[in-house]
Amino acid sequence: MSAKAGLALAALLLSPVSPVLGNPAGPSWKRSTPQPDPARASEVKEVFRTAWNGYYKNAFPHDTLKPISGGASDDRNAWGVTAIDALSTAIILGESETVNQILKHVATIDFTTTKEANSSVSLFETNIRYLGGLIAGYDLLKGPSKKLVNGANSKSVDALLHQAKTLADSLSIAFDTPTGIPDDAVILNPTRRINGSDTNGPAGFGTLVLEWTRLSDLTGNETYARLAQKAQKYLVEPTGVPEAYPGLVGITVNIKDGRFTNNRGGWGGGIDSFYEYLIKMYLYDPKEFAHYKDRWVLAADSTMKHLASHPTSRKDLTFLAGHNGPRIVPASGHLASFAGGNFILAGVLLDEPKYTEFGIALANSYYETYAQTASKIGPEVFRWVPAETVAGNVTAPPAQDADFYAKAGFWAVYKDYVLRPETIESLYYAYRVTGDKRYQDMAWGAFTAVRDRCRAGSGFSGLEDVTREDGGQRNDFQESFFLAETLKYSYLVFAENSEVHFHGHGKNHFVYNTEAHPFRVRG
Repeated sequence: MSAKAGLALAALLLSPVSPVLGNPAGPSWKRSTPQPDPARASEVKEVFRTAWNGYYKNAFPHDTLKPISGGASDDRNAWGVTAIDALSTAIILGESETVNQILKHVATIDFTTTKEANSSVSLFETNIRYLGGLIAGYDLLKGPSKKLVNGANSKSVDALLHQAKTLADSLSIAFDTPTGIPDDAVILNPTRRINGSDTNGPAGFGTLVLEWTRLSDLTGNETYARLAQKAQKYLVEPTGVPEAYPGLVGITVNIKDGRFTNNRGGWGGGIDSFYEYLIKMYLYDPKEFAHYKDRWVLAADSTMKHLASHPTSRKDLTFLAGHNGPRIVPASGHLASFAGGNFILAGVLLDEPKYTEFGIALANSYYETYAQTASKIGPEVFRWVPAETVAGNVTAPPAQDADFYAKAGFWAVYKDYVLRPETIESLYYAYRVTGDKRYQDMAWGAFTAVRDRCRAGSGFSGLEDVTREDGGQRNDFQESFFLAETLKYSYLVFAENSEVHFHGHGKNHFVYNTEAHPFRVRG
């Protein structure tokens, strides 16, 4: 399929919709049920096996594989982040040997300390990767995937929840601040303390509420949910510097008084997963968290009205601009490409076609950042010239990028790729909702480009320059989220229908955290 065909929203509007998923794109839409593609699913499995075996043979139990040099990095406090992050993917893929290797490791981790004295523990990263991985592993192995572990190893499944509780207890000191807004940096060795930061950001403490609420539900200890939800309230009911647009928060909050210190933001890093969790908490429990949904709707409406932007050279594309106060900044990046999937999910849950249509337009457009580059992989950050009138100066493409911009509708500012999943994530939701095979083809194109360009040494490595056909120099680092997210979403696009899939309003058994770890929903 041509790239332009993948972006033709008019053609997309002719695609059909499942009665299970409701009617996300209006009464004129019909669709066929998503169909598995076993051959492609099998090829994703092979890439997972390569990535896991490279890590297990050359870096385990350290955190991260350095596939080219053959070494290892303890970049996440030496608790074995790749093992924990890979667990839910291994379960979903049915990789029982890998699952049992990871379960054996889980029981050996001491989450009360770090090997290195004064090692800083990131609350955000530790929460989404370690805590999320432990909880999801428990939910899956106590539920639809229980057959992967025999009765003799049942205690190792229980250890997942025990270790999640131990980790949360260690991290909970982060909330010991005047407002209860957590410090993102915790030190456990030689003494337990926080870093003493002045500020935190919406993603930093707005991406806790799903994990900590689920942990409370599993353990019966309400403390975890109470801590995260108290902090979340400062984001849902913001004070301080007024919002530039209704529902769109700034990027930093003062920990001492809970007030926003600016109104600069968007859907990129630093804020992204705060918006993501607002609607996902509604999926988790639509009764208790309806007020989070209302806050998401406010942000979504302002996003569609003020941040949706179309390049002068490709008005068929829709990107999400940032904003500095009310001034629009026509720049975006790989991290923001998850927003398409988030809008699609919300549109179905809320029976609001406008969100689904907008999400599909975003999914198509951000896929173009893959389709148009020489490597067929999207850059970390890119810019464009907005077709709509915006306040402030607009930067024209550099002379060397002018021809590319005329064809592609963007030019790369930061040209690297670090094995990120977000574009494939949105294609997954687009496929689940429309059933249109073009999204399988898009996801396959993205996956195979990553597979072929990023293969390096004993695993997979990030790239320095996606505008080059070969991706340029490799960074010798296999991020744990490559196994947790990129390969999981790639697999799910082609996998047999199952409980863990997104099924639409009223039919979902699981909700995914921002690291693609699935938690069982309430009820």
